[in-house]
Amino acid sequence: MNTKDLNYSVSFKATPDEVYSALMDSKKHSEFTEAPAEIDTSVGGKFSLHGGYIYGENLELVKDKKIVQSWRTQSWKPEDYYSTVTYSMEPESEGTKLTFSHTGIPEINLESISDGWHSHYWEPMKKYFAK
Repeated sequence: MNTKDLNYSVSFKATPDEVYSALMDSKKHSEFTEAPAEIDTSVGGKFSLHGGYIYGENLELVKDKKIVQSWRTQSWKPEDYYSTVTYSMEPESEGTKLTFSHTGIPEINLESISDGWHSHYWEPMKKYFAK
């Protein structure tokens, strides 16, 4: 299977703790995405996002600094294939700089996954923190 990677840097007017919490707290995640989320906050813990369409496992968690997850959608074949998502947070003058990578995306899904990060995560998170 041919795969591609995505890399972004996004700034939020929020503390690293607030960004980490929005990504890892089921209730907060559901609030900004407006979709059901169930997130176990431990290493090895499973998560289910967007009503189960996205799911995976937490591989590494460093509170307020870093999240690494195995990640996939229900539509990907084969069912045992997972990509890797890494969020790194660092404080900056007006909030938090989030450096993000999503590696191992099936090439056929690259455009929809890229669009999804912008429309379902970065823009909604900016609105969520602007409240």
